[in-house]
Amino acid sequence: LNCRPLFVISFHRNVTMNLSLAVLSLAATASAFTTISTPAARSVSRSVVSNDVFAPVSVRSTQLEAAKQTPHGGTLVDLILKTDEEKAAAVAACTKELQLSPRQLCDAELIMNGAFSPLDGFMNEETYTHVVENLALPSGLIFGLPVVFDTNDETLQPGDIVLLKDGDRDIATVEFTDKFLPNKAVECKKCYGTSEIEHPGALMVATERGKYYMGGKITGLNLPVRDFPCKTPAEVRETLPDDVDVVAFQCRNPVHRAHYELFTRALDDPLIGEGGVVLVHPTCGPTQADDISGTTRYKTYVVLKEETANDRTRWEYLPYSMHMAGPREAIQHMMIRKNFGCTHFIIGRDMAGSKSSLTGDDYYGAYDAQDLAKEKGAELGVTPVPSLNLVYTDEEGYVTADEAKERGLNEKKLSGTKFRQMLRGGEDIPEWFAFKSVVKVLRENN
Repeated sequence: LNCRPLFVISFHRNVTMNLSLAVLSLAATASAFTTISTPAARSVSRSVVSNDVFAPVSVRSTQLEAAKQTPHGGTLVDLILKTDEEKAAAVAACTKELQLSPRQLCDAELIMNGAFSPLDGFMNEETYTHVVENLALPSGLIFGLPVVFDTNDETLQPGDIVLLKDGDRDIATVEFTDKFLPNKAVECKKCYGTSEIEHPGALMVATERGKYYMGGKITGLNLPVRDFPCKTPAEVRETLPDDVDVVAFQCRNPVHRAHYELFTRALDDPLIGEGGVVLVHPTCGPTQADDISGTTRYKTYVVLKEETANDRTRWEYLPYSMHMAGPREAIQHMMIRKNFGCTHFIIGRDMAGSKSSLTGDDYYGAYDAQDLAKEKGAELGVTPVPSLNLVYTDEEGYVTADEAKERGLNEKKLSGTKFRQMLRGGEDIPEWFAFKSVVKVLRENN
């Protein structure tokens, strides 16, 4: 692994770094990665049934041919039980119930529906450690970021079978296999390139995640009910052509004019075969604290889909929680879209990047994600497509920044900060910057 594009770490904030490392190291004591084996206390219990009632559920995996792309690892995992009888038996075998956090709910759904194929559960200590250290599963198969179940519950133990819920809805069961204290400082340094809690991902690991991580096999019961529809990888694959390239476009913000020009022009890239289509696949799960809510983002995508009515553009939605992990998150997104049937993936400048909440400095270089994607694309089986750096000009509309500079064209600029100020102030937003339908939704939901 070439670590150059992975870890762009600022050392000029020594005091802050030391404080951050101290905070993150609270859970990374000398006993880190030690399996917990103390007796369980049943604080929240359920009736236990005979083991004969519920036999272990085998992983359902389907080799899909509905899209030309092969799922990651060769088969698309499907862990969702199909009959009420199977679901009732799975629930009856549980001894505890737990409410999932919004991030855990996203992870559980993506394990259940195969988006995280070939995973069939939350990562155990061995798998977690290998992904953190090597950007790969123990088998050697590339994997961007660890997928873990975190908890502060001292009573949860390996061997427990727990019902995972979202409110009153049964989502899945998990049979825990191990429990360990992660070295969170090492996890953040390897995955995010820094242990500073000014990084939103490191802050999440330090303050949102529980003390322990637990590995466990998932059995899916019901997909969450959301305000935005999230098709499974199998369902999306059924809608995609199987004889042309499918280019994924990932975003976590409303799509404005420059974004639209970017992903539609990507189809003209020589890397894309004739007749290719774009799958616009925004994440609508938890992200940075100051981002627009997932539900509002979804509403902007709906109106834009109707306004543009482009038959070479498909729209679907992903219940994924962002880490803002830069290069490694780019790999994670490529892997997920591979499972959804995509052959290519648009990599933007500073993709999944983040800034220090203290200084505003970027944690990653503008092209770090593109560099790692190019390095790992062939191994992953997804072709990265570098995004165009587009600017708007009075004379020619949207052109590349290089062309605008060479021809001396007059560029128009509008910063995100200024756009938000104009939005709140009720000022007219120039149509070269944003679609009217999107602006209307943002104002109605502000």
